[in-house]
Amino acid sequence: MIRVRNAYDAPSREDGFRVLVDRLWPRGLKKEKAAVDLWLRDVAPSAGLRQWFRHDRSRWNEFRRRYARELKDKPEMLALLRSKSTAGNVTLVFGARDREFNNAVALRDHLVSH
Repeated sequence: MIRVRNAYDAPSREDGFRVLVDRLWPRGLKKEKAAVDLWLRDVAPSAGLRQWFRHDRSRWNEFRRRYARELKDKPEMLALLRSKSTAGNVTLVFGARDREFNNAVALRDHLVSH
């Protein structure tokens, strides 16, 4: 199972393998409190795409399309996340304020649908 959780939320036992999927470390968050097992920054959207999106919900569908195109160049990282999810729970950790429209949600949806 692949879950999504905000980095500022307390970790849970059900999280399993926790992967930070942001290019930048969440502001003000100590590494111990984040409790991530892996920081996979290269699976995050490019800086240009992230800046273009700016968490503008009207750009969500286009963001997902562009991000999926970027993910095609990262098959090893996607394979790693899929293999971890077959072994147990994987939680994609993100630092954005918007809990519904962010790269971790888009990544989870991409992993589940492909």
